[in-house]
This record gives sequence, structure tokens and C-alpha cells, in this order.
Amino acid sequence: MYEERGDCMLLKQMKYFITIVDCHSFTEAAELCYISQSAISQQMKALENELGVELFKRNNRQFTLTLAGEYFYRHGKELIEEIENLKKETIRRGEDQELSLKIGYLRCYGAQELHHAIAQFSKTYPEVAISITNGTHEELYELLKSHDVDLVISDQRRAFNNDYFNYELLYSDCFIEISNLNPLSQKDKLTKEDLKRISCILVSTKQQESTEKDFYQNTLGFSNQFLFAQTLEEARLMVVSNRGFLPIEAVGTLPPPAPGISRIPLYHHDKQLQRNYCAFWEKAKTSYYIEEFAELLRQLLKEI
Repeated sequence: MYEERGDCMLLKQMKYFITIVDCHSFTEAAELCYISQSAISQQMKALENELGVELFKRNNRQFTLTLAGEYFYRHGKELIEEIENLKKETIRRGEDQELSLKIGYLRCYGAQELHHAIAQFSKTYPEVAISITNGTHEELYELLKSHDVDLVISDQRRAFNNDYFNYELLYSDCFIEISNLNPLSQKDKLTKEDLKRISCILVSTKQQESTEKDFYQNTLGFSNQFLFAQTLEEARLMVVSNRGFLPIEAVGTLPPPAPGISRIPLYHHDKQLQRNYCAFWEKAKTSYYIEEFAELLRQLLKEI
């Protein structure tokens, strides 16, 4: 019984220690932990006695960490996070709630790694029910805000505030898909200047057309006329009929272009254009499964 109480006290002292280091202050940490400064100082002395090493180098009211302290902080923080995740998932399972992961991705996203990530994740965690939805940037943003999806895979068009994790997946190369009937399809690379007399085809809902147009005109600098398609398949049918070109990013391994279509790198001066793709989710709603899926997808994308 004494050993059990000792383990519980060590865990509590570990939390105090991590809070002190994060706050860079014994006083602030004591306030956050709802104990007095003298009590938290006593707990740190007891922790050091228990471990048999010094964790702090004290200098009046300031402190730095010893090598042992740095090690204890780094691994202790990981351990506390694991314990919290274990606690949350155990409670969730005990309450017999369905384990689920709701993923949102861009309607124009066509990489195969997302499919591979879902397949591998489902094999590893068969207890988690995965649901998938796609949408435009604005639709996905609203779905994430309203908690209708847990995780969004999108380019970093919108700046999310500090309430969200912006988990970088990769920088993706930009291409355009154009009909083989167009003479530009014979080029090795193209620029926005080369394409300015050709209509630009964007994948968007009716409600988001003006938002998409504004982004491509004012942020990316396209001066084209714009045509819109509801789906990626519809956009490619418009391309193959030589109605315009389709901007697309290589987020992972893209399938080969459809018959009658060429896929050509899009350049700005001497460098191929790139877009930053991330996984976004709310910090307050984070879970072991969200983090595992995001990391799995990033690893698959790195293997390309």
C-alpha cells in the first residue's frame, strides 16, 4: 500500500516539476497547481531526494536544469501525455462510446497515399470507425469549427489560430493538366504567363466559386478567365475537351493523367511552384487516433 501511495506521489511531483519548467517560475507553477510556493518547493526537494539527484541548479530566485533535470523533463512530459491519453481512451471505452475518426480532405485532392493511410490505419485500429468527407477549403474550415470532422487535410491557405494544430505533411509541387489538343501540352514546363489566354478550371461548389476565384486571382496571381466544376472528374472532362487547364498539386503519388491529357510542371521564373499541405485539428479535441493518423499519412508521403 505504501508503494502504491509512493507511485501516486511521484506522478504528482512529476506534474509539479513539468509545470515549474514550463512556467519558468516556482510561484506561477504553484498558482496553477493550487498549492503554496513553499509546498511546491518542498515537493521538489522530496522528488530530488527520491531520485537521488539534483534536478535544478538554484541561484537565488532563478534556476536552470541539470542534465538529469533536462532528461527527467523531456521523458516525464512524454510519460504524462501517454498517461492522459490512456486515461481518456479507457474512460471512453468504459462508457461504451463508439470510437470514430472523421476526416475531411480537399475535393481536388487526388493522391493515393490518403487511401493507403486509411487502409493501414483501419488494419491497425479496427475498433475505430472512419468516416470521410470532402469539400472546398471554406467548407472544410467550417466543418472543423463545428466539430463535424476531427481532422482536415488541406493546403495552408487559411491561417488557423493557436487553438489548432497545423501539422505539416509536405511541400507539394504544382502542375497543370491540359488537353493534348493544345500546343502548350508539348512543353516541358509552363508559367502563368504562358497560360494567361486559356481558361483556368477550378473545382468548387456554386457557393464557393467567388472565394476560389478571389484566391487564385489575388493570392496566386492568375489573370485568367475561370470555369468551375463540381468534382475533380468533371474538371478533367472539361480539360480533355480543351476548354481550359486544371491547376493541381502533387500531394503524394498522383495517378497517371487521363488519356488525352498532359500534366506539366508549373513554374515561376526558374523554380517550380509549391504549396504547403498540412493536417489541421483542434488542440482541445486532440486524441491518440488523430495524432496516429496524421503521423502515418506524413510517413507515407515522405516515402515517395
